[in-house]
Amino acid sequence: MASATTGNKRALPKAKRRPRTSLTPRKTRRGLTAAEIVLGPDAAELGVLAGQVRAAGGVAVAGYREPLSGRPLLFASLPLAAVRPTPFQRDLSPTHVKRLASKIEEAGTFLDPVIVVRGEDGKLWTPNGRHRLAAAKILGLRQVMAIVSPDEDLAFRILALNTEKPHNLRDRSLEVIRMARNLARLRPRARESEFSAEFESPELLILGIVYERNSRFAGSAYGPLLRRLDRFSDRRLPASIRGREGIAARLEAIDADVRRIIDGLQERGFRSPYLRNYVVARINPLSAVPWKKRDAAVPIPLPAALTRMAAAARNFDLGSVKRGELALMAAVMTGEN
Repeated sequence: MASATTGNKRALPKAKRRPRTSLTPRKTRRGLTAAEIVLGPDAAELGVLAGQVRAAGGVAVAGYREPLSGRPLLFASLPLAAVRPTPFQRDLSPTHVKRLASKIEEAGTFLDPVIVVRGEDGKLWTPNGRHRLAAAKILGLRQVMAIVSPDEDLAFRILALNTEKPHNLRDRSLEVIRMARNLARLRPRARESEFSAEFESPELLILGIVYERNSRFAGSAYGPLLRRLDRFSDRRLPASIRGREGIAARLEAIDADVRRIIDGLQERGFRSPYLRNYVVARINPLSAVPWKKRDAAVPIPLPAALTRMAAAARNFDLGSVKRGELALMAAVMTGEN
């Protein structure tokens, strides 16, 4: 009889693994009970919020304590004209607004309330309802239902709250830099790193500055490099934004050289939607960093990386491009998508 290690080997049964997509619930429960959540609209804790709603021409419908934090919230009906989106929210998409209005009309009901906070100008702001407000205007609604919160900092938590239309890279970047500029004005002594949760990722600040100047900028080609090297700064917001504007200008100059290279390759007969990604990958200084060194937190400082990229772009040899390399890039990009 063959031993366990010789002859016909039988594979040992693999240990059962939990599917990666499974979500493990907490063992302990948290938050308020049903009885603790109940709070009347005339409760003293809601007096300020109810006053704001009345001043805007609305009416308080119900009050409650948020089940996680216990913070008092007010459910209210507000005149549509009394609520405006935060000034640093992403640009309105007319296509999405028309589609949203059409679907609401088909369903015959406007179910999703907007979140509302008091803005810096004393008006009521919504950080996550721009498209719903626009759809309500198309539908001719007089009132919109809202969850009114005393936490005015919610106005700066757009990326976490906005689920009505998925953000693309341009949307996210523009909202982040707009938030940063607004916060730099309101809290000039605050440090950039204090808002890491609101800004989500540091490279969005740089990309946002470039998108402000060029809405057609291909930020996704540079995103991997910036994510690898960029970090939130401990500098005060006004100074950090000025520094990032300098980085953004350097990135724009590199992209101008990349466009020149792409034009040269197209003249040589190269045609591919991934030409930009290929060229950026070729001039990416991290491409020459050994894999073991890539595990380091920051292989090289971002300014040094941009200096190397600029030099590589200026000295790019069009004759060195091989069709097989471009085909491989297309295969990789298609696989990622």
